[in-house]
Amino acid sequence: MDAGSNEKKLVRVTIFQQPYTLRSSGESGDTEALAHAVDDLMNQIATRSAGADPTRVAVLACLHLADKVRQREQEYKLLRTRLEELDERLSETMQIDD
Repeated sequence: MDAGSNEKKLVRVTIFQQPYTLRSSGESGDTEALAHAVDDLMNQIATRSAGADPTRVAVLACLHLADKVRQREQEYKLLRTRLEELDERLSETMQIDD
């Protein structure tokens, strides 16, 4: 791993018609893609909520994203439980075969 890989880069993005300069330790393309997704979401919300001020649009976008995170966490928890069950069954099967 090279020492420069932890360096933060400046990435310029536009979200909801506002320019931002962000510091990113990851790939600039990843940051740009995330910003584009947030911009799309905020524009979709603004279209459905005609007349909503930018702060309200941002809060609704945050709630939407927080809900997606919660759903993914629940899915992860279920998958983790299922994996543990399968691992236990596999271990039991291997013990029987010994």
